[in-house]
Amino acid sequence: MQRYLRNHDAISEAEQAVLSEKRVLVIGCGGLGGYVIECLARIGVGHLRVVDGDVFEESNLNRQLLSSTMNLGRPKILAAQQRVMAVNPLVEVEAFQTSLTAKNSIELLAGCDVAVDALDNIQSRLLLQHAAKNAGIPLVHAAVAGWVGRVCVIQPGQDLLNIFYPNNNEVSAEEQEMGTLSFTAALTASWQAAETVKLLLGKPGLDGEVLIIDLLHAKSTKIKLL
Repeated sequence: MQRYLRNHDAISEAEQAVLSEKRVLVIGCGGLGGYVIECLARIGVGHLRVVDGDVFEESNLNRQLLSSTMNLGRPKILAAQQRVMAVNPLVEVEAFQTSLTAKNSIELLAGCDVAVDALDNIQSRLLLQHAAKNAGIPLVHAAVAGWVGRVCVIQPGQDLLNIFYPNNNEVSAEEQEMGTLSFTAALTASWQAAETVKLLLGKPGLDGEVLIIDLLHAKSTKIKLL
């Protein structure tokens, strides 16, 4: 297929076929989620389940790929659906305009191969980690703060987020404290999407370690956690 021709030097046709059968859950369609959805749709992941209860606000315009001055006030999931349809109509998109809760987490993760954490608050991230653990699927976590991004892969039972967020009652998030820059979100989300694809294809990736990307000082560091 001409659409995926430029994938095939790095991803074989057989692997492309595998991707077309996979289902990925992306929780959050904002700064990280918009870029993750874009990358996964373009590379050919066949089924995307996108979840976000918010609408676009003017403050989203500095960094969120799916936002525009024309869709302010519109649900983010609708923009995600429309973007995927425009970019790759071969990808099936299930959209849920809701926030992640303990009650709906089982339904949202059902049938998914990988969950992607593109959330903006700690309590929801910890809830997603617990839900992915119960569902027995890996979670690809990312967070951004100013010039710095973080990515890690959490296999069921590893609970790496407990290391980052030891105070489970903490409700603030890094981006709320330090802001979020467009290029930090784009680069971090791209790495997050790459780790997702590697999981889907069984390729080696981050394993019990966290990648820290520092754009201000032009360096990246991997730290072993397990």
